[in-house]
Order: sequence, then C-alpha cells, then structure tokens
Amino acid sequence: MPVYNKLVRDLIPQVIENSGSRFSTRILDKSEHLTEVKNKFYEEMREFEATDNRKDALEELADILELIHAALPILEATYEELEQIRTAKKEKRGGFNDGVYLIEVEDA
Repeated sequence: MPVYNKLVRDLIPQVIENSGSRFSTRILDKSEHLTEVKNKFYEEMREFEATDNRKDALEELADILELIHAALPILEATYEELEQIRTAKKEKRGGFNDGVYLIEVEDA
C-alpha cells in the first residue's frame, strides 16, 4: 500500500472509499495543519511551475487559492483582511503586473 503522509482535499477519503480501496487518515491539530498547508503550497507551486498551458496553470492556481482559503482560519484571519493587506502593499509598492525585472542596484 502506498504511503502518502500529506495534506489532501477534504473529499479525497470519500473518493478513495468509492473506488473500493482502503485508507487511513487522521485530523491534524492547528499547528500541524498550518505546517502541512505550507508544505502543500510548495507542492502546488512546483506543479504550477511545470505547467505549459493555460488550463493546467489555472488548475494549479486554483489549488494555490484553495490553500490560501485553508490557511486563513488557521491564522484566525479573513479573506477581507488579507485583501486589505494586499491592497495596501500594492498601493505602497505596486503589484507584479508590469513584469518589472530588477537587475542590479548601485549603492548610493
């Protein structure tokens, strides 16, 4: 039996059960959950990096967004709070939309 030891989507146990396979799971405590969300971010980022078409890229971005939604209640934060922080940072320092690539900075 393959061993995964990783965070999966909430309905995956039902999918496995419906396929007739056996499995074991456990519910993570708050600190473990946050650690595993962070680990899953790395996994999804690698998968996003490996995409070569729009459909796959959007699928991976959706997974990343789902992880953001999972992390917020663990951090006792709301999406609105996150969006306020994002907006404030964008107003102060800009976004990443223009593709500005910094090469070097000479000390003053």
